[in-house]
Amino acid sequence: MKVGIMGGTFDPIHIGHLLAAQSVCEELGLDEVWFMPTNVPPHKEQTQGATARQRLEMVRLAVEGHEAFRASDIELVKGGVSYSIETVSLLRERYPDHRFYYIIGADMVQYLPKWHRIDELVRLVTFVGLQRPGFDADLEELPAPMKEAVMLASMPQIELSSTLIRERRAAGRPVRYMVPDRVNNYIEVNRLYET
Repeated sequence: MKVGIMGGTFDPIHIGHLLAAQSVCEELGLDEVWFMPTNVPPHKEQTQGATARQRLEMVRLAVEGHEAFRASDIELVKGGVSYSIETVSLLRERYPDHRFYYIIGADMVQYLPKWHRIDELVRLVTFVGLQRPGFDADLEELPAPMKEAVMLASMPQIELSSTLIRERRAAGRPVRYMVPDRVNNYIEVNRLYET
């Protein structure tokens, strides 16, 4: 089985995440895409956003009803800082017959050499860099072993971020159509991202 992995804080998950997953699913012929909210991200400062459980619930609501999308609590159950090498190693151990594709934004491709234990990680997973507005990934700049473990994919361009959604909520502005309806309802009921 070919499985795409989408990690991130998903604070909150939005239609850009879903569009990215759908694009890679179609382009690479993936069987499934697993959305994995991080417990504690190693490279981001903590914000006054949703709790880890709320972020997971929003992911569940967002992927509900899609035949190929799954929400995974693997990083939340593991606890601590969410390092990709630990998550991927665990996945490979649990699902030895699966082939995993780690989906990242094109802007993250250049940072791959700085990822925790990247030399091990590139032997366990294929990275898929998604082209994003303002970021053109250049694989030629990557060291040789990494270059072979990264492929590029395209998606319809959409300028949307979780930060923008949180800012709009804090300003009392609607985020409808930026997130799935179920996620929008959850945000409103739980009064997330309000000041």
